[in-house]
Amino acid sequence: MSPQHLHLLLDLLAQPTAPFREEHVIACVGRVLEQANIPFFADPVGNLVIGAASKADYLRRIREKSTEPLRVFIAHMDHPGFHGVEWLSPRRLKVLWLGGAPVKHLAGAAVWLADSHGWAGSGALRNVALVASKRTIHSAEVVLDTPLDKPANSLYGGFQFRAPVWRRGKKIYTKAADDLVGVFAIVATALALFGAAKRRASPIPFIGLLTRAEEVGFVGVVGHFELGWLDAKRRPIVCVSLEASRTLPGAIVGKGPVVRLGDRRTVFNPDALKVLADLAEHVLPGKHQRRVMDGGACEATAATAYGFPAIGISVPLGNYHNQGFEGGPDCAHAAGPAPEFVHLDDIAGELVLCRALMQPNLPWGDAWHKQRLALRKNLRSYRKLL
Repeated sequence: MSPQHLHLLLDLLAQPTAPFREEHVIACVGRVLEQANIPFFADPVGNLVIGAASKADYLRRIREKSTEPLRVFIAHMDHPGFHGVEWLSPRRLKVLWLGGAPVKHLAGAAVWLADSHGWAGSGALRNVALVASKRTIHSAEVVLDTPLDKPANSLYGGFQFRAPVWRRGKKIYTKAADDLVGVFAIVATALALFGAAKRRASPIPFIGLLTRAEEVGFVGVVGHFELGWLDAKRRPIVCVSLEASRTLPGAIVGKGPVVRLGDRRTVFNPDALKVLADLAEHVLPGKHQRRVMDGGACEATAATAYGFPAIGISVPLGNYHNQGFEGGPDCAHAAGPAPEFVHLDDIAGELVLCRALMQPNLPWGDAWHKQRLALRKNLRSYRKLL
């Protein structure tokens, strides 16, 4: 990974974020895109659309008559965390949790707090209440290290570790890799594509969609689909979900990016998956993995529900949703709060796959042609035995 890419990755991972509180990630991305003169805008839901300057420009891209699919790369800008609800005393803040979380060893767990201006303080959890299913946190109190003179509902936060992000060899530890790594991959891909745009005679068939509040049911991407803009398409659309997904047998941190065959809710489009799988064999031979990543669901499920062909690329994620599944630094107890971690080689491989998916004249319309020829040849060899 280049020093420029590493700097961007670490900068994004250092931003505070929670569902519906993605403003610092949005600002960080906006600065990078403006400096590179890459068009982008916010849709009515607050998602960032990269590769078009406005709704009108976006619709023009969708309505272009072309056999080249418009690749819509999707990643979310939030991570599970809490919102402040009310002050119980000058140092006691009642909070509501949004998204997944560990459910053990929570009393006294360190947390950070932020608001729209940036980092605001730190504290510890107590009086934690779980949801009825016992699968995540419902609410808690945060006992602050130092009182804050801020409205309770302006504050949000998540689990705190030694730093927002740090590196140990090729592993990156952070408060939130899911899904800021995907955000990084989309921004880095846009930088590469638009940096070479002057050499292109036609528009780039790329849209980046950075979404909000994925952790509470794909709210941002569903809001975007509900706008109906993609229904005006005159060209094929392929949605590409980029995720940091829970490491599982056959999807190991450091063994390469994962061609995601499906998630917890569905398998993905077989034709587009064939294109992706063949590309991975060509550009990352022996350096990628293939698996149904059913440790969670992703925005490819939402795209499938709205009738769009969808595929996925995952970076294997240690300590998914800050749950100490794999342990490691700053994980005091198994299954307790822990920093998420990813591997630089997996992220670099994801960038290679994203760029490969942008190659022109890929066999989107008949991805199984070569396989069909091989099957016919096999049939001919055995026909005399029929």
